[in-house]
Amino acid sequence: MNLVEKLEAIKVRYDDVSQQIIDPDVIADQRKYVQLTKEYKDLGPIMKAYKSYKNLISNIETAQEMLAEEDDQEMLEMAKAELSEFQEEKEKLEEEIKYLLIPKDPEDSKNAVMEIRAGTGGDEASIFAGDLFRMYTRYVESKGWRIELVDENEGTAGGFKEVVFNISGEDVYGTLKYESGVHRVQRVPQTETQGRVHTSAASVVVLPEAEEFDVEIHEKDIRKDTYCSSGPGGQSVNTTYSAVRLTHIPTGIVAQCQDQKSQIKNYEKALKVLRSRIFEIELAKRNEAEAGKRKSMVATGDRSAKIRTYNYPQGRVTDHRINLTLYNLSDVMNGDIGKIIEELQVAENAEKLKSGDE
Repeated sequence: MNLVEKLEAIKVRYDDVSQQIIDPDVIADQRKYVQLTKEYKDLGPIMKAYKSYKNLISNIETAQEMLAEEDDQEMLEMAKAELSEFQEEKEKLEEEIKYLLIPKDPEDSKNAVMEIRAGTGGDEASIFAGDLFRMYTRYVESKGWRIELVDENEGTAGGFKEVVFNISGEDVYGTLKYESGVHRVQRVPQTETQGRVHTSAASVVVLPEAEEFDVEIHEKDIRKDTYCSSGPGGQSVNTTYSAVRLTHIPTGIVAQCQDQKSQIKNYEKALKVLRSRIFEIELAKRNEAEAGKRKSMVATGDRSAKIRTYNYPQGRVTDHRINLTLYNLSDVMNGDIGKIIEELQVAENAEKLKSGDE
């Protein structure tokens, strides 16, 4: 199937979906309606490119006809120049369309749940986890997204032993999913008096926020425990039992929230995280099945993989998956991670194109 045939087949689907989303029966089926409106939105850019592509082909045909029929030298030169320009535009647009046709991860458009945990390195690891939290907070703010704290366990010397938060906005998971893995820092710790460079680590997990219809959780399968919210060192900061811990009995998965003073709000936040963690199990099964077809070096999904090193003495950041090194550590730690994410997306798309051609 050539490019035009592929685009025409997508146009048929686009027209079909555009009719379905105004059908009262479809609107009444919330799950189907949400899926179809998402598909309609995703197909929009392809249809826009297809329209431009058709116009270019028409212009090329017109210029070729002029070359075949015209005798006037000035008109022939003009037709040649136009044809060359149109051909160049066509090649460029074909490359853009190839990328648009790469199958999208259906979870990419979802919001995300991000979890940062201190790893090896004691207090310094907690401090680094706090630095990563600030880095992501600033990046989220620069994108105009919204961040919402779910749970935190502060480190004794600052930072976090663990922090969990929700991020909402456009294509959040598709942008941040590359951040999952082990992040290493090489620097002289604030707690070190000898001035020696240490290596510490923190792990980052990014989950797509599951919708209610993505995962069905029965109330009878959830054990709810309440407790007093606590601050650093375990001291009680709230005398009411507003903090909530939820345990999904069939899987043993636990989620908790103590950010809000309201037990109801904490329950809702914890349930959102619980649902996303259960959903991740289903995604892992699906990704494992797909891994046999294509092994991606970029989005491995392996939480234990060391993906990035932040080296303070040399002021550099290295992403080991694509051998990208940047010497703007200060900017990166202040939230300027767009370049890294963009390069990871380009690398993964190149892999997908290659595997599609094989």
